[in-house]
Amino acid sequence: MSADAVRPFRASPALVHFALAMGGFAIGTTEFATMSLLPFFSRGLGIDEPTAGHVISAYALGVVVGAPLLAVLSARMARRTLLLLLMAIFAVANGLSALAPSYEAMLVFRFLSGLPHGAYFGISALVAASLVPQERRTQAVARVMLGLTTATLVGVPFANWLGQAFGWRWGFGVVAAVAAATVAALWLVAPRDRPEPGASPLKELGALRRGQVWLTLATGAIGFGGMFAVYTYLGSTLIEVTGVSAGTAPIVFVIFGLGTTIGTLIVPRFADRWLMPTAGGLLLWSAAALSLYTFSAGNIWTISAAVFAIGVGGSLGTVLQTRLMDVADDAQSLAAALNHSAFNFANALGPWLGGLAIAAGYGWTSTGWVGSALALGGLLFWALSLVHARGRDSRTGRLATAH
Repeated sequence: MSADAVRPFRASPALVHFALAMGGFAIGTTEFATMSLLPFFSRGLGIDEPTAGHVISAYALGVVVGAPLLAVLSARMARRTLLLLLMAIFAVANGLSALAPSYEAMLVFRFLSGLPHGAYFGISALVAASLVPQERRTQAVARVMLGLTTATLVGVPFANWLGQAFGWRWGFGVVAAVAAATVAALWLVAPRDRPEPGASPLKELGALRRGQVWLTLATGAIGFGGMFAVYTYLGSTLIEVTGVSAGTAPIVFVIFGLGTTIGTLIVPRFADRWLMPTAGGLLLWSAAALSLYTFSAGNIWTISAAVFAIGVGGSLGTVLQTRLMDVADDAQSLAAALNHSAFNFANALGPWLGGLAIAAGYGWTSTGWVGSALALGGLLFWALSLVHARGRDSRTGRLATAH
């Protein structure tokens, strides 16, 4: 038998990226569809809607806790094995969510569903980038993130329709099915790797000693908050200020998803050549789009254009994921996973500050000003990151000259 006949199957990078993106699609669907299914499962579990909102918070808490914890504890595990394990946990937890008999059980199952979220995206980004040349890393990460953005266009509306037509449990059940299919796809195509030599939880924790890691995370945690400040109250703004019907509002949410998808397709091509300038440019873009949102809310066409532009700014997450690869050195897994903890911190910060502005009487459109301020706050940390990097390079150069 020839050597070619026994050569192991190796999937193309595009096929691996697609399998990884399937997991992102499942995660994105459950993260955003849970918000739209809230009125239905609150009635189904016999609780009011404010109480049901704690279910969404439980998922976010799972993301924040799970991302660093699982990245550190799995330091000695092969990435393929870890991806399979994470997506299997996600599938089971969402399946249990669909079967939850009570509010208390639902809280536990949503927390468990959130645990693999950040670690899965972080490890997926590292695997995706490892399959392509250095100068195409951000584009590879973007292909994985397309699963998340496509979920806002297809997965969320479908899960919402399914939940309304056949019962809210089906909205979680379909996510479990996609996650199970992802496990099968990754089993077939994910590269068979070995644990990194010398990998350990202590080495991963070394990422927390690097100032550039913290500055990059702060850029996302603050800068991304602006997008969520607007997105959270967009439905109410459309109805109360723009004056559209409740049936028209979802179309604008689809336009937002279209903006994030197009941004994720186009922006990484620039980021692979000019990483930090692209990140800074996106923060400026977001600050401008969010401020224009305040003036555009009176008309369905202008607010749709502003929401599309805000969605394009969402590609910042992909750019920062690549930046963390550059600054994390030998603690890649933890740094990559923490990017999604920062993202969920932004998801809490933006709506909270936007809600304060509305409660203070500044109106629904004031979220645009709050969002713009947060984007500029992210730009400040971006600038500090540049200054810190140049100072370090300067010190390194002086030491090299002295030796």
